[in-house]
Amino acid sequence: MSDLHEDARRAGYGTPLGAGVRPAVLVIDVCAAYLDDESPLRAPVQDAVRAAATVVEYARAGGYPVVFTRVSYRPGTTEGGLFRQKVPTLAVFEEGNPLGEFLPEPAPREGDSVIVKQYPSAFFGTPLAANLTAAGIDTLIITGLTTSGCVRATAVDALQHGFRPQVVADACGDRDPRLHEANLFDLGAKYADVIDVKQARELLL
Repeated sequence: MSDLHEDARRAGYGTPLGAGVRPAVLVIDVCAAYLDDESPLRAPVQDAVRAAATVVEYARAGGYPVVFTRVSYRPGTTEGGLFRQKVPTLAVFEEGNPLGEFLPEPAPREGDSVIVKQYPSAFFGTPLAANLTAAGIDTLIITGLTTSGCVRATAVDALQHGFRPQVVADACGDRDPRLHEANLFDLGAKYADVIDVKQARELLL
């Protein structure tokens, strides 16, 4: 990876964006589907989930907004379109399936926003950008699952909507560490700042 980082620097990639003055924490799709041994989406993300819960605690202690996302499809509909055709196991997110439910922690509390989505990005087809703008948010501290999928798509869209994405590396997870690391590298080079839980704490307290 050292050669990749050096090459990226020479090409002008990786300039830090920094955080703004009004951050919010975004928790992407942290649900039972990724931790239940019977789920086809089971992944080794326990540590990332615990770290995400820690970041949420920091946000609440500092009085900053927390936004959760979840995936939901009505059975028998074409919701999710080609995404569901590409990944048939997304059927676990049909309404009524317990695999789509939030975990005990982190989980929404009174006052938290919940964005229901049907595609990878939390921005696509949802009111997220409008809600953040109305609240004066300029920075998104992004946690959740999975790094190569919905985290990546959301971070790219955050940048494109004018929000400063801060992806918390140890509070995100994936099916394989190679996917996780490769996508963090690319996000840090082109689309987001990649930080850790300690740095997230400094932004929130």
